[in-house]
Amino acid sequence: MDKGFQLLPEQASKLAVQVDILYYLLVGLSFFFALLIFFLIYIFAVRYRRRSEEEVPRQIPGLIQLELAWSVIPFGMALVVFVWGAKLYFNTYTPPADALEIYVVGKQWMWHIQHPTGQREINELHIPTGRAIKLTMATEDVIHSFYIPAFRVKKDVVPGRYTTLWFEATKPGSYHLFCAEYCGTKHSQMTGTVVVMEPTQYQQWLSGGEASETPVVAGEKKFQQLGCVTCHGDKPGARGPSLKGLFGNPVQLQSGEVITVNEDYIRESILRPNAKITFGYGAIMPTYQGQINEAALLQLTAYVKSLSAVK
Repeated sequence: MDKGFQLLPEQASKLAVQVDILYYLLVGLSFFFALLIFFLIYIFAVRYRRRSEEEVPRQIPGLIQLELAWSVIPFGMALVVFVWGAKLYFNTYTPPADALEIYVVGKQWMWHIQHPTGQREINELHIPTGRAIKLTMATEDVIHSFYIPAFRVKKDVVPGRYTTLWFEATKPGSYHLFCAEYCGTKHSQMTGTVVVMEPTQYQQWLSGGEASETPVVAGEKKFQQLGCVTCHGDKPGARGPSLKGLFGNPVQLQSGEVITVNEDYIRESILRPNAKITFGYGAIMPTYQGQINEAALLQLTAYVKSLSAVK
């Protein structure tokens, strides 16, 4: 949305306000100390300048109170900034448990987006206000970076792994979406729009748009097509572990290590099945590296995650 010249992008998310306050604090502290140091240098250069060749400066004894003051006060300021920044960092990178999950695949030079209800978009993202949105992102080729200036969020999308990003929009409107990592000759054209709508309007958009298969349904079909059910069926004596209730829970590996199943573990198990073998099972699963794309991987991941609710 073109709003004319702005020194800073519009604040359109909950995180934007927190990020800007911390930014203003850092800028204010930087200006304060820069002016203070300049002023003191000027004062001392004038007052204590050497007025003749014979003049010998008088030695000034140290003052412990002064030494403590200019050590403790800046340390306290730095500690406040550190704690504040660390808290904001963890808030920024920890999405709420009830966040609406949307899947994003970056590809030279566009963003492919799929909603949990099946709607697909290219270079556009429709979201409601007042609802936490979690983006699970992957890339088909090189490094991209999903950047929404008005939300003050940016996250690199790295080949070979999933990255997540979350935000909660507060103002309806249209906001710029950029790729903030150079990704090739048409990098500057890899732009898009985030359309923020009131919840009722968003529901109307969902019902009015042409919905395709949901990621879970598409993932279940892919699961059947690839024959995964042959080994991962929920039956005694199956050659592979059951996937029901797997996501988000600990699993023991042959090495004795216990890890929590997440999106990256599912992805690695599909592409590099022998990297982490579940205790009690053999290394018999074939790799699907090069046989399925990132969109299909996200769909399979969504399907396995949906099985965590199955008892």
